[in-house]
Amino acid sequence: MAEFSKILRETDSKKRLSVPIRFLRSLPPFKLGSHAVTFEATDEKGEAWTFQCSIRKRGQYPKPVLTRGWVAFVKSKKLQVGDKVRFIKHKNRATAAISYNVRAEKAIKIFGAPFGYERI
Repeated sequence: MAEFSKILRETDSKKRLSVPIRFLRSLPPFKLGSHAVTFEATDEKGEAWTFQCSIRKRGQYPKPVLTRGWVAFVKSKKLQVGDKVRFIKHKNRATAAISYNVRAEKAIKIFGAPFGYERI
């Protein structure tokens, strides 16, 4: 199982989610010459979300970002700066099927300071 979580920044909550380079290994393979791959992740309510992960066409490192589908997810979950998102990859041992989960967590603040996170 591979996963990553991230506390959202302004760009993450309004345009695209930058993801760690190491998470690229967990995604379906990019087609030869392609700079984007689409995958589906299921949220905690069982709803499927389709995301597109894109990488730079040029540059020293790929700088992966989630674009297509990301803003709709953010709006649906009412995510804001400071909230957290988690992507988890699962591999079924019996069938070798790959699946992804996405979890959204709202920041809990006390007197304006982050205290913890609550699953949505």
